[in-house]
Amino acid sequence: MTGNILESFQQWLLEDGKAVATIESYMNDIRKFNDYLVEKDCDPEVLLSRFYFTSYMKHLEGMAVSTRNKKVNSLKVYNDYLFKSRLVDDIFISIKRDKVKVAHGSEAEVSILNDQQVEQFLFHLEKETQRNKLIGYLLLYTGIRVSELVNIKITDVDQLTSHLTVKGKGKFREIPLRKDVLEAIQVYLQGERGKSKFPESPYLLVSQRAGKMHRDAVRRWLELTGKRLGFHIHPHKLRHTFCTRLLKNGVELSTVSKLAGHAGINMTVKYYINTSKEEKQNAVDLL
Repeated sequence: MTGNILESFQQWLLEDGKAVATIESYMNDIRKFNDYLVEKDCDPEVLLSRFYFTSYMKHLEGMAVSTRNKKVNSLKVYNDYLFKSRLVDDIFISIKRDKVKVAHGSEAEVSILNDQQVEQFLFHLEKETQRNKLIGYLLLYTGIRVSELVNIKITDVDQLTSHLTVKGKGKFREIPLRKDVLEAIQVYLQGERGKSKFPESPYLLVSQRAGKMHRDAVRRWLELTGKRLGFHIHPHKLRHTFCTRLLKNGVELSTVSKLAGHAGINMTVKYYINTSKEEKQNAVDLL
């Protein structure tokens, strides 16, 4: 079935007046995408979906940004063809949203966890205490600073609206909470937190010695975790990872700036819209 569709797609491109070289480029990109779906044992009846597309884009991370953007464009054209041919029921790809953004001007560098390291970290959290798992979730999925983390009060968590109110650098901001983060908070409050020596503390995170966890204890735990996993982890690296992943997923720069609690959008541009050192090295290695 896929072979016939590719032939029809090629003919559609030809009738649309595309150059021979352009058609071959499109076809090569779509063949590689289909090979990826076969490798993942995907349903052959599902030619394209948003999940398939985003999974493939993550699979391509490490390639040069220009190469990835070329593939985004090819898949968008393929999506248009499938939709017009009624082979899929939606347009899953948007060039504006999905094109990988490249930094210009600033040469600030950030150190982040790559997708494999994020996955390792998340699997490790499943073996941790309820409190430590919650700490990992909050740092990775909200991007808060460690100073903001330890100052979270139970009343700052609105479980009804799934929002966390954070006070950082003299001003308040609201951060939406993922369902799994909210569940981790509930489990901790009903479990370890309720059985601790400081159940009446207003602060969310408590230690064995005090009703408020110290940020140095968070840093030490992350440092030890990093040694076990084989890569360096510290609170700000998780913050960098949070912001960078948002940008890679097409979130507007102004939104990332607000979620991070930056003083202005220029701060976000300076640090987070740029590619990481690892990405630059990988791009050069492809030459």
